[in-house]
Amino acid sequence: MCGRFTFFEQLETLEKLFNNKYRQNTPLPTSYNIAPTQSIFCVYHDGTYEQLKTVRWGLIPSWAKEQKSSRPLINARAETVTEKPSFRQSFQRRRCIIPASGFYEWQTKNKKKQPFHIQLKNGDPLAFAGIWDTWSNDTEQMTSCAIITTEANELVADIHERMPVILSPADFDRWLDPTNTDPQSVTPMLEPYPAGDMIAYEVSPRVNDPRSNDAELVNSL
Repeated sequence: MCGRFTFFEQLETLEKLFNNKYRQNTPLPTSYNIAPTQSIFCVYHDGTYEQLKTVRWGLIPSWAKEQKSSRPLINARAETVTEKPSFRQSFQRRRCIIPASGFYEWQTKNKKKQPFHIQLKNGDPLAFAGIWDTWSNDTEQMTSCAIITTEANELVADIHERMPVILSPADFDRWLDPTNTDPQSVTPMLEPYPAGDMIAYEVSPRVNDPRSNDAELVNSL
């Protein structure tokens, strides 16, 4: 699964990643310990145009009876995203991209869990594949998303068996296209990212506490 990630990109870096399609007039807030149910940045097509917006991390299907859930749907498995009732319609019509600087996973050894921060070797931002939906009732409306995960590549597998799906910029337009409703045309993108392009290193167990949020969290031990 992907249960925590980071975002500490400069605005110019993010604009470059998306080929200057999504411009912001205000700085992007930094977070070194993003946890489920928090607001995160997400690029998606709302039926009119593509946009970069903040959404809730933890998918609430539009057909859900209520907004609250004891277990927020933060991840959708690539192997079953086309089948699960909570995910399949969003995967068909409401795919999104979640920008990140890196993500955390925990390695269990001798009954202890050691956190690692995982990112690209070149320091470029990551583009997680995701799905989104909008839930509403008579008084509230909430747009939310989930990160799609796949089996771990050789690097991450030493730490954890799953990792987020990371998209290549060449696939962005096809992934976001809401008129492309054939799941089979995008499922080939749901592959582990090349291990040789990534690094993983041990970080402080302070990241275990979602209240911890400072730059030292991503420092190597």
